[in-house]
Amino acid sequence: MLGSLRLWLGLIAMAIVGLASAFVVDETELAIVTQFGKYKRSITTPGLYFKAPFVHTVHKMEGRVLSSDAAPAEYLTTDKKRLVADPVTRWKIVDPLTFFKTVRDEVGAKSRLDDIVYSELRRELASREFGEIIGSAREPLMQKVAENTRKRTKPFGIHVVDVRIMRADLPKEVQESVFARMRAERDRVAKRYRSEGEEESAKIRADTDKERTIILAKAYETAETARGQGDAESIRIYAEAFMKDPEFYAFVRHLEAYEKTFGARSTVVLSTGSELFRYFDGAQKK
Repeated sequence: MLGSLRLWLGLIAMAIVGLASAFVVDETELAIVTQFGKYKRSITTPGLYFKAPFVHTVHKMEGRVLSSDAAPAEYLTTDKKRLVADPVTRWKIVDPLTFFKTVRDEVGAKSRLDDIVYSELRRELASREFGEIIGSAREPLMQKVAENTRKRTKPFGIHVVDVRIMRADLPKEVQESVFARMRAERDRVAKRYRSEGEEESAKIRADTDKERTIILAKAYETAETARGQGDAESIRIYAEAFMKDPEFYAFVRHLEAYEKTFGARSTVVLSTGSELFRYFDGAQKK
């Protein structure tokens, strides 16, 4: 019975020692092994590893690309304009031992990294004008910042992949005045466009009225010409008819005069010798 107990205790102790001596580093991790605080080895490839239990300590760290999103800060450009920018840095650990010795962990690394990025970004922005920074000069500027930051963080076992500005804005107290100037400029442009439009509209109306007057004048001229030609033709026809039978023509004209003179309740006082009764007298004589 005592022998079996000792056997089981031995197996349990061996299991504990085995578990304490084995560790796994996966593909997303880096690690270093220390012995009572003294460096022993670095592990940069994934796999199963062993250590002296209770003697060696394994310090694991991130092997993937990390991101540091620094808080927005205010910078001054070479043309004395203030700019608020928030840089984002992508970086990775390439030397686990140097990283562990200098910054210890990711928190310390981000603190040192952000300070360096602020410094480099401030220096580069101070050498450029505001218009260049928000325009085509931003890309080469950020490449320069990334290059300088990469050199300064190399002693920490860090490789800076890239540095970018997520957003570049004016300070809040300056934005309102800028927007006011922008609105004033847009209003000025709008007024100029309206003035030009009204001028063009007046010109088009004047040209249209001129064309209308010309067209109406030509139409009136054509109508009067046609009317004159019609009257002339009418007179000619009347003249020809008169020449063929003057007496009949006179009779027709008298009938038209009777129709216009005598109505249903008309009263006319004339001499019996009036020319108007010429054909009445002839009819009575017959």
